[in-house]
Amino acid sequence: MQYDDKVKNRLKRIEGQVRGILRMMEDEKECKDIVGQMAAVRNALDRAIGVVVSSNLEACIREQIENGENTEETIKEAVNLLVKSR
Repeated sequence: MQYDDKVKNRLKRIEGQVRGILRMMEDEKECKDIVGQMAAVRNALDRAIGVVVSSNLEACIREQIENGENTEETIKEAVNLLVKSR
């Protein structure tokens, strides 16, 4: 699968957030502030997972429909990926 620049940029932003959390730890910032930033990273990563799975699902379904194939297994697989990621 091809990953577009939007998805890659999401992950780069998350990477920057994680580096920021490490700096906060080095600077001995408050626990609540660090945990808040960690929760923001987790939420951003969850959204990125959703984008990757949905984009991939869309491409796979289109291809299967064009080839006259059944899409049920692909949909189940995508749902399992989302469930597993939580």
